[in-house]
Amino acid sequence: MNSKQRVSAALRREPVDRVPVFMWFHPDTAAHLGRLLELPPNLVGDAMGNDVHQTWVNNNYPMEGITHEHDGESHVDDWGITWTRGYSFNQISHYPLATASKEEMLAYQFPTAHIDEYLGRMQSLMNVSSDYFLGCDISPCAFEMYWRLRGMQATMLDMADDPEFARSMLSHCMDFAIQLGEAACDRFPLDWLWTGDDVAAQSGMMISPKSWKNLIKPGLRRVFEVGKSRGLWVAFHCCGGLRPIIPDLIEIGLNVLNPIQGNCPGMDPFNLKKEFGDKLSFMGGVDTQNLLPYASVSEVRRTTEELIQAMTADGGGYILAASHTIPPETPDENIFAMYAEAGISREEIFDHAAQIRKLTWGG
Repeated sequence: MNSKQRVSAALRREPVDRVPVFMWFHPDTAAHLGRLLELPPNLVGDAMGNDVHQTWVNNNYPMEGITHEHDGESHVDDWGITWTRGYSFNQISHYPLATASKEEMLAYQFPTAHIDEYLGRMQSLMNVSSDYFLGCDISPCAFEMYWRLRGMQATMLDMADDPEFARSMLSHCMDFAIQLGEAACDRFPLDWLWTGDDVAAQSGMMISPKSWKNLIKPGLRRVFEVGKSRGLWVAFHCCGGLRPIIPDLIEIGLNVLNPIQGNCPGMDPFNLKKEFGDKLSFMGGVDTQNLLPYASVSEVRRTTEELIQAMTADGGGYILAASHTIPPETPDENIFAMYAEAGISREEIFDHAAQIRKLTWGG
């Protein structure tokens, strides 16, 4: 089975040769594994057995796709957001609409002139599109895009003080995601459309479920419809405790939910599978706060095995992934133990790395 066949079969609840995998790594983890495997960090996922290939075409690229060597280095993106590296990640140090008037905010122009440039990032994936499950990441789609422009506090105040104005701004954010999604779906042989909007935190929703349903849900339905209308799976990323809105996400067409942070209220993966597994597939659930960095090898193996068995109890509907990026304090043996339970041995990973080196550099 190749990766495309494996993920497609798992989402259809059909037999697979092993559970599909789509793992993300903290930049420092990727650099460390790259040294271990003698590969650049951007090829680590390939060697480790990732079955999904996708890239960012919306504002997540300036956050995650542009790397700086040292903390304190910055860049300004096409949205006018300033990103500054801190603790190995790019973080916002200037919000372009932080002090803008409502008139100025409504007049704000998203960088539509750059859509062809953004979609050009997908081109490098076309040579593997027949072998790998292909996605396009158009996130952040709504609330998260809004606060990146405005700042979190001001965004929250907008939503509380003038919901209709906030609805207009959220709609502008989703309109741009829709433009990107439509163009990507028309140009590339995608298998899923990847969407996302972090509206929850460790302890629960950052905005009330009522506000989410009133201000975001109708527009997000339009975002999902871009993929649904073309027969694609629709995936959605939201960290934290989003349990109150999962039924609504299913109602508007969601197929795959990520990343399943089991230590957040209502997000125990076993319970989610029991309650929603007949309607929804899941990607994630391997704890990165306690299990991977601090547990023993045997505990990692046992917990991963239990997770895979429970999440595939109906024959599939699951992609193995971590609940966040794998942190740099994670012991190598714990990483390889998790992969071993997915049917990917340490020896296979090093063989994959050698094959990549040979194909890439001839050595």
